[in-house]
Amino acid sequence: MCVCLLSVLLVTCSVGLWHVAMSLKICAFNVQSFGEAKANNKKIMGILIKILARCDLCLIQEVRDAKGEAIPTLVKDLNSFDKSHAYSYVESKRLGKKTYKEQYVYIYKKDVLQVREHCQYPELEGGEGTNNDTEVFSREPFIVRFHSPTTLVKDFVLVGQHTCPKTAMKEIDELYTVFNGICKKWKTENVVILGDLNAACSYITIKGFRAVRLRSDPKFRWLIGDEQDTTVRQKTHCAYDRIVIHGREMISGIVPDSAKPFNFKEEFHLTEEEALEVSDHFPVEVDLKPIHRYLLRHEL
Repeated sequence: MCVCLLSVLLVTCSVGLWHVAMSLKICAFNVQSFGEAKANNKKIMGILIKILARCDLCLIQEVRDAKGEAIPTLVKDLNSFDKSHAYSYVESKRLGKKTYKEQYVYIYKKDVLQVREHCQYPELEGGEGTNNDTEVFSREPFIVRFHSPTTLVKDFVLVGQHTCPKTAMKEIDELYTVFNGICKKWKTENVVILGDLNAACSYITIKGFRAVRLRSDPKFRWLIGDEQDTTVRQKTHCAYDRIVIHGREMISGIVPDSAKPFNFKEEFHLTEEEALEVSDHFPVEVDLKPIHRYLLRHEL
């Protein structure tokens, strides 16, 4: 009887340690025109859910759903799939200069993270913004401040951005202005800029990229390197999707070598055609270190 009780206690402790000790995985995924059609496709949704369940926090881009039903369906299915966590989301308004509209959505584990504040740029200055601020971006950044009790970095800000390919360098450069606004508003330098920045191949030039403030300022660390490939198609090799971090605490709080694209095509043994039904992009991800004395994912 005592042995059985001890076994139960050990299993309970192990489960508790697993929950607390996990490093925090932050992801960004351009799901390529996610709307009603994909939400109603069981095969696509099954793959999407397995991808998202790996992440504690994920920025979803290219949400195109005028009815507003696709994301609630996705989160409901995610909660049914992974009952060990409670998933929630915070979304931007529908963004776009003309009839074409997209939304940013952060899906997160609300038993792991807390949303402190969020705002839609250029609302950093009490809702005031200049025309120049908004004209630069095709889809203005959606900014969310999170609190993470179990990681070394307790509070950080995520800036989600999906640039227009034709104006990618100009938009990436303007994210520097966005960063300064965040520092002024929320008095923090722990900032993560992430998303499909179109920061590669034909959308940038070497000379032009050097002049981009977000790129030339050494205080910003580009975690997804230029040599990486975040595209699904075999014939392309471009690091369009990026994760850029700032702040000493944030930089030291990153798990070394954890930043990378997640090749779901290989992971789930999909053909290229099957993978492209989900998206033409791979998600990118990075892990935050857990509180001292707890183990990292690969050490458990």
